[in-house]
Parts: sequence; structure tokens; C-alpha cells
Amino acid sequence: MIRQIAVLTGTRAEYGLLYWTLRAIAADPSLDLRLIVTGTHLEPRFGETVRAIEADGFAIADRIPLAIAGDTAEAVAASMGRCLVGVSAVLQRQTPAILLLTGDRYEMLAAAAAAALCRVPIAHAHGGELTEGATDDGFRHAITKLAHLHFAACEDYRRRIVQMGEDPARVFNVGALGIDAIRRLALATRDEIERAIDLSLDGGFFLVTYHPLTLAADGGMRGFEAMLAALDAFPQHAVVITGVNADVGHDAIARRLSDYAASQPARVRLIASLGQRLYLGAMRECVAVVGNSSSGIIEAPAMKVPSVNIGNRQKGRLRAASIIDCAEDAVAIRAALSRAISPDFRAAARGVRSPYGEGGAAERIVAVLRDYPLTGLLDKSFYDPTSGSAFHGQQG
Repeated sequence: MIRQIAVLTGTRAEYGLLYWTLRAIAADPSLDLRLIVTGTHLEPRFGETVRAIEADGFAIADRIPLAIAGDTAEAVAASMGRCLVGVSAVLQRQTPAILLLTGDRYEMLAAAAAAALCRVPIAHAHGGELTEGATDDGFRHAITKLAHLHFAACEDYRRRIVQMGEDPARVFNVGALGIDAIRRLALATRDEIERAIDLSLDGGFFLVTYHPLTLAADGGMRGFEAMLAALDAFPQHAVVITGVNADVGHDAIARRLSDYAASQPARVRLIASLGQRLYLGAMRECVAVVGNSSSGIIEAPAMKVPSVNIGNRQKGRLRAASIIDCAEDAVAIRAALSRAISPDFRAAARGVRSPYGEGGAAERIVAVLRDYPLTGLLDKSFYDPTSGSAFHGQQG
């Protein structure tokens, strides 16, 4: 019997992580992929990245516009509400065997709540992680408690999910999704990147991604301005900046980035969405990854590239030795950048080992989605790792 697997994607970054898993689901004759597209994919001001999904050849089963009206808490809450209603309608119409969700964004939390109401089992990738500087941290753990199957990025995170009361038999260490793209995708060359962004990169360049700090009163503007000041201390290096997440605090950072790029057209490029092939190609070619994105923590070490991680947004994630953490201060960031581009540190980065595996997550996930028994999957018990016993209950 063919299992229908619904997968939700809401952002360019998480779609890039899911790409090979989507391919593996679509290629398995015992599975039927039902792709649900929402969030910034459908928003022109965020690059309307649904077009990239279509270009990749995936059939889109449903689209759920969120009408993202702004970056205030009220606007994001309204988008969450639309996601909850939209996903509920889709799940009731499609009745999939499993809904696969990834990560920690508000769209994923809304979709998890919808699945719980519709009695659709949830499979969750990248649970058990910590990002103490963002509201996403709580969202991720909430999704874990709503989920029925868990795909952790490393053994430490698998153990943390079990520590949260999840049945060890339902928690799988599959590795980080992003490593698959690094191992399998034909990455863009420097020449291709230069043509795509219309900028010479001969002098070396920083690859920058900076997202709002959703727990900070200023949304992270202090650290953001400090980062720009520090980057200007290296005028010989170009700066390639990717777009900002649609989080609370997005608009102020996006406006400032636009002004910053416009003020230095010979050195700086701001690209709303590079796409996975160009982005990872740029990561391979850059002198350092800079900012506060998870890609500097997970993908960059796998590429053997130094990272400068600014502030607390990624606080709590496992780190390789190629990552330099620094405060939201121009002097500290400048010192971190100097260290990152030094020959000795770059040489050391080439020898690091990523804690997030060596690839193959897609195949491991698909094997579970295909073979795990569905009978009783909605039934959940709280597992006590100290006693090795479970307290039985039933969802709904």
C-alpha cells in the first residue's frame, strides 16, 4: 500500500535542507509525496522562491498564502493563524499518513498544531537542538512534544529528545539534512557566482547572513550595526549578503541592509535568495561565513570554511573548532574576522570534523517514513530516561 507523505516548506533555507529528502520520497514507489508550500515562498518581497521549487520539477499539492503583512508580533501571529487554518484544511482534504516538518519556525509550529487537531502523525527533523537567543528555541521543543517520529541531526540531540520524554524507539540519529546537499549537489563555481551577482570576487569575500534576534528588545540591531562596521574594516574583501528571515524585526534589518549595499555597489551585493547551488558554492569559495545563521554552525564546518558567529542567536548548538564566537561588538567582530581569514586558522579549518554526520540523512529518513508501523503511531507515552519506563497515554 502506498503511503502519502505530506511535507511542508515555508522558507528558501529549509527547502534547501529538504531538497534531497523530497527527491528520495518522490523516487520511492511505495511513497506518494504531497508538497505543501507556504510562508515566504509565496511572497514577492522575499524572492517568491516557489518558482525555484517549480523549476526543480516538484509537483506542488497545495499552496497556503500567509499574507505576511509586516514584522510585528501581531503580524506574525496573524500569519501563524492563517497557517493553522490553511494546513488544517489541507490535511483534512488529503488525509496523509504522515506530515514531515523541519526545524523551528512559527509556520512549523502552526502546522504541528493543525496536524494534532486533524490526528495526522508528525515526523519532525532537527529537533533536540538549542538556540537560546531566539523564540524558535521554544517553538522547536513544542513541535518535538507534538511529534511522533523524530529525526535528530546528531547523537547528542537524539539523547536530548529522549530526555524530553520521547520514546527512544521513535527517535533516530540521521545526521543534518544540509550535509546531503554539500555531498551531492554540483555547486556553483566562482565564475558562475560572479556572473550571477555581477561582482568580482577576486580579492576574497565574506558570505553574510544576519537574522533578527527575536528575544532582544532591539531585534538585534546593535549587533547588526556592529557587524557592518567591522566588515568595513576589511575594504579589500567583497561582501555577499543573503536575505533576512521573515521574523519579528525583519523590516529594520532588511532596510538597513538595502541601504548598506546601495552605498557600496563596487564591493557589496545583497541577494534575497541565492538558491542552494549558488549559496553553497559561495560558501565553498568565501574566506569566511559571517553572521548568526545556523548555516555557519552546521554547513560551514562541513565545507571546511571558517565561521564568525555573532551573538547568542545560535547559543546552545554543537560547534566545530572552525567556528569563532564573538560578542555583538564591532571590536570583537573585527578581531574574529581577522582571525578567521588568517592563513593558520583557515588551514586548521580544513582539518575539522563536523559533529553533524557525513550525509545520507535523506535515505535514513525515507526508510523510516516508508517502513515504520502506522498502527498506534498517534498513541504517545512519556518516556522516563532515568527509569527506562513509559507512562502511557493517548493523544487526543
